[in-house]
Amino acid sequence: MAKRKRLTPTPGLARPAPAMAPEVKSTATLTRGLGSPRPPIADVAHDAASTNALAEVAQTLTAAREEGRLIQRLPLHLIDAEHLVRDRILADAEEMSVLKDSIRQRGQQTAIEVVALEDGRYGLISGWRRLGALRDLLFETKESAFETVLALIRTPADAAESYVAMVEENEIRVGLSFYERARIVVRSVDRDVFRSDRVALAQLFAAVSRSKRSKINQFVTIVRQLDQGLKYPTDITERTGLALVQALEADETLVHRLITALTDKPDRTAEAEAQIIARTMSETSTPTAPLITGERPRKHSEPETLCDGLMLRVEKDGAFRLTGPALENRVFVSRLMDALRDLDKA
Repeated sequence: MAKRKRLTPTPGLARPAPAMAPEVKSTATLTRGLGSPRPPIADVAHDAASTNALAEVAQTLTAAREEGRLIQRLPLHLIDAEHLVRDRILADAEEMSVLKDSIRQRGQQTAIEVVALEDGRYGLISGWRRLGALRDLLFETKESAFETVLALIRTPADAAESYVAMVEENEIRVGLSFYERARIVVRSVDRDVFRSDRVALAQLFAAVSRSKRSKINQFVTIVRQLDQGLKYPTDITERTGLALVQALEADETLVHRLITALTDKPDRTAEAEAQIIARTMSETSTPTAPLITGERPRKHSEPETLCDGLMLRVEKDGAFRLTGPALENRVFVSRLMDALRDLDKA
């Protein structure tokens, strides 16, 4: 078998260097980031997706802020607690103590509601007790943790909507006395937020039962006539209040006599005030209603449907009575009242 001859370079001749591979530029092997190969179109798509996601987040935050759904931390000193006439007259000392202990230990758990004012401040809509508790804690501790308040910045359509929001929150969270409910009706009308006590009552307390609104309406009489003379109005019970209204309507001199009796005891307690009211009322003589003679009352009519949810009925005394679920709708009642007022302009 023939042997293979080994080829060796000729002495004196240098071995040629190996040829370099030609440089190849391929768009498919460009790298980015951590070095993983990715085509440029993927980078473009990634950048576009990131930009769209950021724009969507910014739009969502802007919408939440404008719609009053974004909780913000505001300086405590910029909150105007007197922006609205408050429905709550006094805060129970024990309840406030419990609320302050809760905020001290766990922080503010529920945001207050405010509206932005023109001077850079914020008007309080709801959360009066929480705001008061934070102010007390800041005064007592001087800690920076109590210098701000969590708040939702609302944009109510008008003052009436602000009052409705305040009343609804208190109706849900903490029960008000009948006097306090009636007082906010009177104060909102006095500030020209509503045209009349009836309209204010219907809109502020649209969510409560009809019987409850009727009782609040009775207490409106007490607020109108005795608010300046009473020192402990929230202690007037439902039964005493309704009896007091009947006495006021039966005796025109009772208002003057009550205010005089209360003024004579400036240092009175709640119990003493209740005794003064009861004693003065007992001195009122209720005149006997005169016997009405004449035409026999006519028979009332059967309910007649005027529109969806609204019925009309003629009572025995000739009065017209409107009933139905449509009267629970604030917007419908407002339009109905406007239409009735415009009758004389036709």
